[in-house]
Amino acid sequence: MLKNESLGNLLKAEAIENGLRLELENARLELLVYGPSMLRVKAWKKTREYSFFSYAAAMEPQGAVDWKEDESEIVLSLGLFNAIIRKKPVRIRFETKDGQIISEDDPAFGISWLGHEVANYKSLQDAERFIGLGEKTGNLDRRGSAYVNWNTDHFAYPSDADPLYLSTPFYIGLHHQLAYGIFFDNSHRSTFNFGASNDRFSYFSAIEGPMDYYFIFTGNLPGIVHEYSKLTGFMPLPPKWALGYQQCRYSYYPDIEVLNIAHTFREKNIPCDIIYLDIHYMDQYKVFTFDTDQFPDPAAMTAKLKEMGFHLTIIIDPGIKIEKGYSYYDEGKKQGVFIKYPDGNDYAASVWPGNCHFPDFTKPDTRKWWANNFKTYTSKGIDGFWNDMNEPANWGQQMPDLIEFDFDGDGATHRKARNVYGLNMARSTQEGALQNLDNQRPFILTRSGYSGIQRFAAVWTGDNISSDDSMMAGVRLVNSLGLTGIAFAGSDVGGFSGNATPELFARWMAIGAFTPFFRGHSMVNTNSAEPWAFGEEVEEISRNYIRLRYKLMPYLYSLFHEAAQKGTPVSRSLVWYFPFDDEIYNTAYQNQFLFGPFMLIVPVESTRQITSLYLPEGIWYDFYTDQQFNGKMSIHADCPKEKLPVFVKAGAIIPAVEPGQHTDDFPEDCLRLHFYAGEAPSSFEFYDDDGNTFDFKQGDYYKRMIQLDTSNRKIVLSPVEGDYPSGFRMLKLFFHGFDLIKKEIFVNGSSQKIENRDHRFIEAISSFDPLGGRNGDKELIPQLPSVQILNIRDEITITW
Repeated sequence: MLKNESLGNLLKAEAIENGLRLELENARLELLVYGPSMLRVKAWKKTREYSFFSYAAAMEPQGAVDWKEDESEIVLSLGLFNAIIRKKPVRIRFETKDGQIISEDDPAFGISWLGHEVANYKSLQDAERFIGLGEKTGNLDRRGSAYVNWNTDHFAYPSDADPLYLSTPFYIGLHHQLAYGIFFDNSHRSTFNFGASNDRFSYFSAIEGPMDYYFIFTGNLPGIVHEYSKLTGFMPLPPKWALGYQQCRYSYYPDIEVLNIAHTFREKNIPCDIIYLDIHYMDQYKVFTFDTDQFPDPAAMTAKLKEMGFHLTIIIDPGIKIEKGYSYYDEGKKQGVFIKYPDGNDYAASVWPGNCHFPDFTKPDTRKWWANNFKTYTSKGIDGFWNDMNEPANWGQQMPDLIEFDFDGDGATHRKARNVYGLNMARSTQEGALQNLDNQRPFILTRSGYSGIQRFAAVWTGDNISSDDSMMAGVRLVNSLGLTGIAFAGSDVGGFSGNATPELFARWMAIGAFTPFFRGHSMVNTNSAEPWAFGEEVEEISRNYIRLRYKLMPYLYSLFHEAAQKGTPVSRSLVWYFPFDDEIYNTAYQNQFLFGPFMLIVPVESTRQITSLYLPEGIWYDFYTDQQFNGKMSIHADCPKEKLPVFVKAGAIIPAVEPGQHTDDFPEDCLRLHFYAGEAPSSFEFYDDDGNTFDFKQGDYYKRMIQLDTSNRKIVLSPVEGDYPSGFRMLKLFFHGFDLIKKEIFVNGSSQKIENRDHRFIEAISSFDPLGGRNGDKELIPQLPSVQILNIRDEITITW
């Protein structure tokens, strides 16, 4: 019988560069310092050796080692916390500087092995909650649940399915006003148990490999996600057009249908930036090819799309069809780029093209080969690339564990390589796009990945279902992905599998407008699912919310800049700001999230006309009417299909524009700044650049801090940083909830007259009732004060 074997007693401790090395009875242990807030814990049995190579970690240890020991324990002191190592037997406890327990090993088990399986058992703290793990279904608070990390192609998954397509083995623990993070960097199949089926411990384990985790404590939850993102890498700033609405179907073909879809968007005045080609664009589903009957001139089609303001994104699967004369198969075979059996033969399995080999993206030469092939796409003007089926998926869904991968020279079997396959495919795709696009930012999308995937691609949550349950689960998935450094994420609007009702599609479109990745997608042999496919009423609702997305583009692009700099999510679970407010974990309210720092979004099922919602601490404005509400309370709100409940936090600063047909279409040269009166000072960093190139890295950007101090009746726009010339000649300032008795303001000392006009963020919907009237006539802000001023690069001070 296998018996659990723990670390044993300490035999010897010595300082090494950036850390400590401990010789134990049954294992070896290293503790490495990664600055004042992060400690890496590495443990392995003496009978095994590991390279500890990681595709996720993007930084090295740093910081001096400050430690002391006595007869019973060693204290390793970091800037923000202490790690206490008990000697007999060895167990690790993390404490604040004033001695509060942050996290501690279970006293009996700690780090231990059951055969080859390695685990770390942690004592459950009183009322401890757990959040994170990225693409995981279930509740916001994961206490009492367990999850598996094993990238899986799960078609039409239910709302409680696990595992799914992507693995990010990082979670955050919360208790007693303390928050900490743990990232378990082991790419084997792993399990995270947060007190499921026991009330003694939580644990994380892997079927093989070493114990290798990072403990993060910064004093607050955003700081933890920032440090984790710094460790695993920040996302690149995407092209602005990737933030617009995107239309997809499995599949649009031939080329005439693609162009007709594009023309219909423009004719109906529904903004859109991207159209997708799914697998039917290929010659017999072979990657790097086009079906010349359906798409006789892809370059010409792409050029016509770009004339209308569209970018083209194409699907690329990993399987290479086994077919002599197919050049990519012949070259791949010759260069030895495919995954292999232990006897040296190339592994083969069936997928869309038929029998295929699969590139070994963990091999540097394969990544170079794959990247070079992208000339066939970029030469046709294509700059969006969609990696699918990259778990990897194939028919049968049971790849043999003995197949072998290069693993950047270390060698690995499928058991270790599977979870990083999608990450390395996305990496290879990004490298191919970058080397073949002339200073243009590409858009890369992936279904599968591992921690660090944000460096290479956006993520969508796979083959969801056209149901309210799937829609609401998708909201939680996206919010959870944001807590693991993946800010650019979304779910297929309308649902991929099945047929959405008009009410469901309308509701999903409204929620999607506030989601980082905003794409409508539907499956072959289902009903059409474009915004106009559900009747005139749903078309108007869809237009309203897509146009609202484009109105908010200056706000959204600034949020993505923040995400690229700090790892801050765009869709922010309420836990981001209110981790110790018990009410946010109520299952009735756990789907709510903040769109950036100021806008509270309340997802609601399509079957509801009225909903209960929770307003956290503070003062909140109804987004559509400016009605004010006190926070720390639940309220009821109307939610007919044409209106999603949205609230704005007092003190908000929201940049907006008059929307055009796409992100490069500006009907006017005026930036609109919406200010919401609040008690405390607030600020927002506005960012802009050309939205397409990498010139911002050479200083060609536009950035300024905008500060609001309602109590002192003052707004300050800092001097502009960067060389990019603003496309906005004018600024129009809107004052929500302000007491502007004098009917004038002063801009750098000069008087400016205020005008008052009714304002709408969304248009009223036509009534299809014979008795007439319009739905949403009440959704306006009456006589909203505003003033228009010249946009100068120097500091602008507004007083009243």
